[in-house]
Amino acid sequence: MNKEIYTLITGASTGFGKSLALECASRKMNLVIVALPGPELNELADFIRSTYAVKVFTFAKDLSLESECFKLHSEITALNLSINTLINNAGMVSTYIFHEGEIAFIEKQIKLNVLSITLLSHLFLEKLKQCSQSYILNVSSLSTFYYLPHKSVYAASKAYVYSLSKTIRKELKPFGISVSVICPGGMNTNADIIKVNKRGSWFVQQSVMNPDKVAPIAIDGMLKGKEVIIPGKLNNFFKLLDFILPSSLKKIIIRSQMKKLYRK
Repeated sequence: MNKEIYTLITGASTGFGKSLALECASRKMNLVIVALPGPELNELADFIRSTYAVKVFTFAKDLSLESECFKLHSEITALNLSINTLINNAGMVSTYIFHEGEIAFIEKQIKLNVLSITLLSHLFLEKLKQCSQSYILNVSSLSTFYYLPHKSVYAASKAYVYSLSKTIRKELKPFGISVSVICPGGMNTNADIIKVNKRGSWFVQQSVMNPDKVAPIAIDGMLKGKEVIIPGKLNNFFKLLDFILPSSLKKIIIRSQMKKLYRK
């Protein structure tokens, strides 16, 4: 009998991670879902089991702590679960002026957005290699291509995810592991972010997508082995403009949009 395989998703209890979990479950993928401790994780697991009839394991972990990354790997290994897909979604979004940012918050953001993705990708390599075809999907951001005021650490951390993904894609291909990176633009992941998105220009508002619309694009792209996934026609257009427009004009546009988005 073939061993059951699982898709591991971090940051899975809310927002984009939740949409990814539901999308994978709808495709009959068994799941290992990881998120911060809280009722949302088990509630999602119960819903998925009853709705999609797939197997779900839950792990409550704070992945900004290095020790929790290692514990997650050891606990999954102890259960002898076969992982053929790793979706590194957990991350911290933030908006602040760099010199006003609190050191403790900046450190935690870097550990979650950068270190945890690096550790988990490395720790689970042996499990991924054991499957004939495996996937890693890392969640970056469209902000990785721009220099955005108020988004310095966040955008820099997502640029790291983008660079890491493209590099290890080449290294892991001989092992049958396909690495993809998704760079979504704005998403309506919670009430606070929805308010911020509504303050943008008409073009910005049109480019914002709901996570349940981005999730199938992400999974389709991953399974097709796509290297870089940018969801939404307008977001792809914005990416094209980045190559066409002179830097002086881009600075004016970005400055104008940031004032609208983050005016107090």
